[in-house]
Amino acid sequence: MEDKLLNTKEFEELFLGILKLKNTKECKQFFRDLCTIAELEAMAERFQVAKKVSNQESYREICKQTGSSTATITRVAHWLHHGMGGYGLVLKRLGVKTN
Repeated sequence: MEDKLLNTKEFEELFLGILKLKNTKECKQFFRDLCTIAELEAMAERFQVAKKVSNQESYREICKQTGSSTATITRVAHWLHHGMGGYGLVLKRLGVKTN
């Protein structure tokens, strides 16, 4: 079901549009127009959690540092380890050391 959703024309156009962005300023402009502040905060939080989980920090410490719930940390950890590899790909390309 999920793979079918991500392969729709609408998602392909969105992803192709994102690939056309050239720098962080353009990303900020696009994502601010596309998303609410709450959505952006949630995505930024999840990415910080993914970095910490990939570095094998304890859930308790991640919760304390990010303010994320254990449910969010668990969900991010699940997708980090059993998802499509997107978190790992981006972390690696950013040069984030992971364990």
